[in-house]
Amino acid sequence: MMADAWTVFRKELLDALRDRRTLLMVLLSSVAIGPLVLVLISSLVSGIERRAEAREIVVLGLEHAPTLRNYLERQTFTVRAAPADFERQLADSKLGEPVLVVPADFEALLARGEAPTVELFSSAGNQRAQGGAARVARVLRGFNQERAALQLAVRGMPASLLEAVKIEERDLADPATRAAQLTTMVPFFVLMAVLYGALNAALDTTAGERERGSLEPLLMNPASRTALVLGKWGAVACVGMLIAVLSALSFLPGQWLLRSETLAAMFQYGWREAAAFIALLLPLAGALAALLMAIAIRCRSFKEAQANTTVVVLGVSLLPLVTVFNQDGEAPWHRWVPALGQVTLMGRVLKGETLDVVQWLPALLVCALVAAAGIAFVARTLRSAALK
Repeated sequence: MMADAWTVFRKELLDALRDRRTLLMVLLSSVAIGPLVLVLISSLVSGIERRAEAREIVVLGLEHAPTLRNYLERQTFTVRAAPADFERQLADSKLGEPVLVVPADFEALLARGEAPTVELFSSAGNQRAQGGAARVARVLRGFNQERAALQLAVRGMPASLLEAVKIEERDLADPATRAAQLTTMVPFFVLMAVLYGALNAALDTTAGERERGSLEPLLMNPASRTALVLGKWGAVACVGMLIAVLSALSFLPGQWLLRSETLAAMFQYGWREAAAFIALLLPLAGALAALLMAIAIRCRSFKEAQANTTVVVLGVSLLPLVTVFNQDGEAPWHRWVPALGQVTLMGRVLKGETLDVVQWLPALLVCALVAAAGIAFVARTLRSAALK
């Protein structure tokens, strides 16, 4: 049986490699996805860092507040006048900074000991301006504290009255954990590359052959149905595993394209992380190959198989989102769910943790069960169903 399975495996693998156009597109996407994701993330972080270093504040009516201007200049902020149509530009995301509007009676109210009202304009649909609003608000709170401290000093009272409690913030996350928060999309894109890598091969070797009429002659051979299925599954799994290896390795040169020095210093992805990614993705590639074949073998055409396997694609796409919406942290059952378990463990790898056998075993066992069930179902279908 193993000799027959090896013969079918070589035949199916050769057929998959002959489809150069589809294979080339999958290979290019799997190799390029790592550097592309890193470049997009680093561009986002680099833009945030660049705006923070610029220390620029957009103000309308600052000529009415020389006291506030003096404070901003002492804090090394660059003041830029707001355009006349700043509200429309903020709504259209053409202006990337929030706008501070100072009233004309600002200094008069301060002189009378009253609190003038300043308006800080931003837009929830403008992420750049929305992110800078908190920074401007912190600057204004600093101005308030300075004014209050000066007023207390004039009256001979200590400035410590303004702070009944001193707060010291301590971040317990190490640099690797903070970097993993910025690179949460990396495991997801690697996972999807493996899925799409095995998808075309699985559909072609089952529903594709059935549509072309080449499956019936293959079943007339004296080889057992189990050997045929094992050979086909092995070829599909090999294609998926090839994509898994290329996807994991693509992040090694992808780090050279990082534009953010902070992210480049925090995001450490070396051969150890790549090997851990590959070890987690190889069993999943085998499970996905068997599952896709089990769904496609029931379909009469390649198009019908594509429609039916959409459920698998949707499930694999949505399961990793559990880690995003779950505010209670990682749960033990996450490791027992295919795709979700791999994403969870790959996130741990990016945080610098070392995976032991206990953590890795649930994902391996579940993938093995899914692969065995899928192979058994395809073999039983070929034995019992009349393929016409």
